[in-house]
Amino acid sequence: MASKQFKNIYLNDFVTLVGPLEKESHLKKYNLIMDDYYYGEKTFEQAEIKMQKSVIDQLLKQNSLKNADISLLVGGDLTNQIAITSYSAKNYNFPFLGLYSACATFVESLIVAATFVESGCKKVIGVTSSHNLTAEKQFRYPIEYGAPRPHTATFTTTGAISTLISKKESKLKIESATIGTPVDMGISDANNMGAVMAPAAASTLMLHLTELKRDINYYDLILTGDLGCVGAKILEDYLLTNYNIKMKKYLDAGCELFLNSQETYAGGSGPACLPLVFFNKILTTKKYKKILLIATGALHSVALVNQANPIPGIAHAISLEVL
Repeated sequence: MASKQFKNIYLNDFVTLVGPLEKESHLKKYNLIMDDYYYGEKTFEQAEIKMQKSVIDQLLKQNSLKNADISLLVGGDLTNQIAITSYSAKNYNFPFLGLYSACATFVESLIVAATFVESGCKKVIGVTSSHNLTAEKQFRYPIEYGAPRPHTATFTTTGAISTLISKKESKLKIESATIGTPVDMGISDANNMGAVMAPAAASTLMLHLTELKRDINYYDLILTGDLGCVGAKILEDYLLTNYNIKMKKYLDAGCELFLNSQETYAGGSGPACLPLVFFNKILTTKKYKKILLIATGALHSVALVNQANPIPGIAHAISLEVL
């Protein structure tokens, strides 16, 4: 089975950091703010390393934890060889597992952390980040180039998130998870990530419901990660056409993050998009008790895209209960 239920695993605490555009968005609150994309550093990459270090340091401080209290650090980012997370991890004496599922990395980190806690680790920290200007430079064109973009393109979120997972009871329980399978629909357009990832989100959702014998209405909310407004509509149409499922309790983080006036094309994207919306918008409403997060990612590289290869999509799901 690709799905697993957890027993007494909790997300104890989290810290979020938002960028200049995100602090003016739909988000209701956050822990840390960066007022510009350099964050006091000389390069955007150094800024993103500092972003991760800031949220980890704040998480340790909030919970009065020392480095020796942490059993494991898991996480990743979008930069080649997950260099951002590797460079931030070297500041701590934590055992470290680097992860990569593109924009699905946040949920992957929760699944890995919960699994290790269940197997005996005391406290595990998860971390992920994205920075608009490091991602644009790597996957598309530097902003200074001024390349036009189609309406299907999304805007990489600038933010960082750290989480603390353990068996200590808290108000946010990790109930179950489903590991996704790569799905390739033959799409090679790197400016249409929503179309690339929507079929993977559908595949993981159906696998989750089937293996855990649940109906779509089991959840108070299904929140996908960064399909954007174009991809979210594709997902809804895909599920209705192929499975006769109408998504009534559904939101996409990419659509929920930015204001229309911020002109972010089809919405937000990046590993930070889903957790920022979940922690800093969805949880603040106190409306939902059973929430399914489905994080989506495009498993491509610049070299393969330039060779006109199709892009596989991935989606991982995690079920959270607000107690």
